[in-house]
Amino acid sequence: MFVTAANAQTPDAGGNTPPDGSGEDAVLHGETGAGAGHDAGFPPMNPEFFPSQILWLAITFGLFYWILKNVLVPRIGGILENRRDRIAIDVEAAERAKQEADEAHAAYEQELAEARERAHSIGQDARNDAREEGDVQRRKLEAELDARLDEARERIAAAKSGAMNGMDELATDVAETILRDVIKLDVTRDEVSSAVAATRS
Repeated sequence: MFVTAANAQTPDAGGNTPPDGSGEDAVLHGETGAGAGHDAGFPPMNPEFFPSQILWLAITFGLFYWILKNVLVPRIGGILENRRDRIAIDVEAAERAKQEADEAHAAYEQELAEARERAHSIGQDARNDAREEGDVQRRKLEAELDARLDEARERIAAAKSGAMNGMDELATDVAETILRDVIKLDVTRDEVSSAVAATRS
């Protein structure tokens, strides 16, 4: 139908067809204008492009999932595993120090009880001398216990401090990895450490 209309030439007022094919140009121009009126507009909203958009969405999602599974998750998992091991070691050291402190306290209690028994036994024979000797022994034992307890407290405090530092380092490493690799933010380690310290306070 369009071929017939395009090949037809419109005669002029004298009944002659124009030799330059202007009638054909007019028909073609009319067809072009009519076709232009049926354009869909914005391509992403055109249903004709939905299959290709869905395909690229699936490809992009698959690539992101592969990167997340094979790059980011193993790195974060390795960091968490290393920090977990270090924290476990620090906690174990703190528990050993606490056990040693408990043993020292128990030994002190036993020695103190023995010293009191000895002082009581001696006091029956010579109360004044026994009391003085018992006080000397008690002060000596208390001084030794205080020294042991202070040493144990220092070791416990050092172990706890090491564990907390390990947790701060873990949080800093995880936050830095997420901000740099996942969110793609350019941050320094000092900024991340400051932010982690601010959350603790």
